[in-house]
Amino acid sequence: MTSSDTTWFTDARFGLFVHWGLYALPARHEWMQKREEIHPDDYARYADYFDPDRFDPVAWAEEAWNAGMRYTVITTKHHEGFALWDSTVTEFKATNTPAGRDLLREFVDAFRARGFRIGLYHSLIDWHHPEFPVDCIHPMHANEEFKAKEAGRDITAYADCLHAQVRELLTGYGRIDILWFDFSYAGRPNAWGGKGKDDWRSEELLAMARELQPGILVNDRLDVPGDFTTPEQFQPSGPLLQDGSPVVWEACQTINGSWGYDRDNRAFKSPELLVRMLIDGVSKGGNLLLNVGPNGRGDLDPASVERLRAVADWMALHERAVRGAGPSTHPAPADCRYTQRGNRLYLHLFTWPLRHVHLAGLAGKVAYAQLLHDASEVRFQERDDSDSAHSNLEDPTLAALGHTVTLTLPDHRPDAVVPVVEIFLRD
Repeated sequence: MTSSDTTWFTDARFGLFVHWGLYALPARHEWMQKREEIHPDDYARYADYFDPDRFDPVAWAEEAWNAGMRYTVITTKHHEGFALWDSTVTEFKATNTPAGRDLLREFVDAFRARGFRIGLYHSLIDWHHPEFPVDCIHPMHANEEFKAKEAGRDITAYADCLHAQVRELLTGYGRIDILWFDFSYAGRPNAWGGKGKDDWRSEELLAMARELQPGILVNDRLDVPGDFTTPEQFQPSGPLLQDGSPVVWEACQTINGSWGYDRDNRAFKSPELLVRMLIDGVSKGGNLLLNVGPNGRGDLDPASVERLRAVADWMALHERAVRGAGPSTHPAPADCRYTQRGNRLYLHLFTWPLRHVHLAGLAGKVAYAQLLHDASEVRFQERDDSDSAHSNLEDPTLAALGHTVTLTLPDHRPDAVVPVVEIFLRD
């Protein structure tokens, strides 16, 4: 699937997604223009009031770095068509708002200085552009008068603008590591007027990206093969495969179900769930791209910051169980996940067991075990339950597996959202 080196990407495992645009002002979901069927001219009024006076990308970068994130992806332009940079092919941009400056450049400079790999999200869709056809996802899709008046729109003219903007982004901001397009919808059920690779001229767009930024990683939403695949708002049930072989993937997830700032949505995921999502992805060979939606003044929601800091507390003690780690071939016990890096196997305990946890198939393979957060020894015994004289009294599932290592854990659960046992395997 990939034509670029993804080693750094799969080593990083954890990234920050940032959705920020004019939708931060109405503050009721980034798709509110479509949901409320707002005319593009009426929606454009938000640009008159966009003045993020508290925008501090250095502070954002510090919070993300402390949380263990090592790459970032920011929306340069979402479906609304508003450009966060000083694009030469549109007047609908940050430099024409009270902000009066290139906000993308400030973000990129701050995150790059902190050590992040830089990714740019760019919507293939543009509800503001006068040549983007009125299709099934356009805000005016149900307005017959508008559709009739705008029936002559030319997707080819729009694609020229799309390519020009991508060229600006890939030539004006230094090294770009990820180009995250969003999204194609040709052939979807009931997606009349759906757009795909022919509309975007995707092959040409991809070739331009690779020419301007050799080694760049491009996602899979151009309707042509990319470097990694992007399950959205769900965790795959296992490693993602193509023709029987694992592919590079990244789950993009929200903290509260909304990508953009949504003032009244307080359904925030717990820190424990966020850590579990990260672990679950790594155990299946994937990354986690976790989103925040800054508000109209440029602040991160306090509830998001609180969760990033809780993740930071966990990562401070457990980072090596995810950074540079990947899936293991060993079968994990119930309510647990394994990750592995080299000869170290990490047992992530989603529920705290009643003193003992049984690890099938590891007899003769374990040299040492410890709780990762404090390096305190975890004692273990090796046993072959398949030969036990009392196998009829044992858990029949465990007895069938045999060759078991049994860990003896303390009665009290460690003060960690997800405790981890680090297991040193014999060479």
